[in-house]
Amino acid sequence: MIKLDRQDNVFILTLDDEENRWNTTFVRAVAAALDEVEASSGPAALVTTASHPKFFSNGLDLEWRASQGEHRGGDRDAFGAEFMTLMGRMITLPLPTVCAINGHAFGAGFMMALCHDVRFMRSDRGFACANEVEIGMVIPDPELALFRHKLPANVFFETVQLARRWTGPDAAAAGIVESACELPDLMPAALAKAKGLAHLGENRKVFGKMKTRLFGEDAAINSTHGAAHLLKSAHH
Repeated sequence: MIKLDRQDNVFILTLDDEENRWNTTFVRAVAAALDEVEASSGPAALVTTASHPKFFSNGLDLEWRASQGEHRGGDRDAFGAEFMTLMGRMITLPLPTVCAINGHAFGAGFMMALCHDVRFMRSDRGFACANEVEIGMVIPDPELALFRHKLPANVFFETVQLARRWTGPDAAAAGIVESACELPDLMPAALAKAKGLAHLGENRKVFGKMKTRLFGEDAAINSTHGAAHLLKSAHH
């Protein structure tokens, strides 16, 4: 379901469950992999990708949510809180994170990609999309906040309200991903980026604290005061 490998200072997290749809079992498998990553020390970065040639992650496991009784997807009631907690953990992971989007990234899969620091996307096939409106769901506040923090304003509206399906080249032009690559070049680009950033992960305390200042409670970028006031008041 989840593979975790390491090349020098770079951990490689591979989503390995076909369409990689999100259910409680999948959430817990990813969380366990992150436990191992965070238990490491020294320079490090993380690259996340998927093994299926068509899918990075196709979103919520709707079949599991609609099913009754025992299911490999696990505890239905626990999913919402555990998934959101995992996304919050991912966005503040105390080392650099790079996502190699090798196929479709829909809904929860798109969220996972956006929680990384840097993204690369396959150029020839696959869409990144928040498709909740299309399938009759209202996007919850935490997801809206994630998109608002990670996307330019016009891109945010097209994504959450108009359910735009972003191709790799369009996503690169819109600033959603750093660049779009042919599939053979996707992982090499992501690994090169991660290796170049891995030194920042040596001081986990500082790197994690900076992410918390950006995305955590009472985040600096959410202040009601403007930059000039904060700058002039910095000595207080």
